[in-house]
Amino acid sequence: MRNILLTISYDGTSFCGWQRQDKSDEETPVRTVQGEIEHALEKIHGEHITLYGSGRTDSGVHAAAQAANFISPIDTIPVERYPVALNSFLPQDVRIMKASVAPENFNSRFDATSRVYRYFIFTGNIPSALQTRYVWPVKHIPDIEKLNAMASCLRGELDCASFAASGDKSLSTCRYLEYAHFFMQNAFPYGNLIVFEIEANAFLWKMVRSITGTLIQLEKKGADADTFKKILNARDRRLAGVTAPPQGLFLWQVKFDGVRRHI
Repeated sequence: MRNILLTISYDGTSFCGWQRQDKSDEETPVRTVQGEIEHALEKIHGEHITLYGSGRTDSGVHAAAQAANFISPIDTIPVERYPVALNSFLPQDVRIMKASVAPENFNSRFDATSRVYRYFIFTGNIPSALQTRYVWPVKHIPDIEKLNAMASCLRGELDCASFAASGDKSLSTCRYLEYAHFFMQNAFPYGNLIVFEIEANAFLWKMVRSITGTLIQLEKKGADADTFKKILNARDRRLAGVTAPPQGLFLWQVKFDGVRRHI
């Protein structure tokens, strides 16, 4: 028996999120990333294998480096062969990038110390057909300096209730945020993108998208950091702005070597 850690990338466009679901509300099968990988694991092992992800991504959200582990009853497969073997059974919008042996009691969710997300914003006239699945087009060019002045409030232990979606079942709305900032990225040959990067021990449901939408909306209105801080401190989702659409959001990195915070 070995505990295998996978690094996974996926295009979330055609998925109903990460988490396996037996059926939708209409009693029809739904496609999930976890479900696809578990199906591939079953092909290799000849039995159902449960995959444990570091966190859940919603419908339409992508991942550059999701982390997930499973217990393999087979010791004869070299760990470096798992990406090739699994990818042969997986659809093209899910790729296993890396596999390694983890400690016996390792769990991708509970041993993760932080998650990093990136949100990509397009500010040109019309996004390329190659970009539309992965960016949020906005109709103005935001001022990054003003955005970062507001984002600087997102540091340390914070109650993030103002950015939790209705229906979030978290026991606590407090999270520890390492940092949040905006920067420009050249997406040659398609021009510059604005990228919002945020790292925290964990996130509430739709929290990153709510923060992103609120910051972009406030910047457009000419609001300052104090305005954003008041929304944060109010702990009231009704005071925050729009929820940015899912296609611009990527789970960028999962870290296991930082300081362990609460969930």
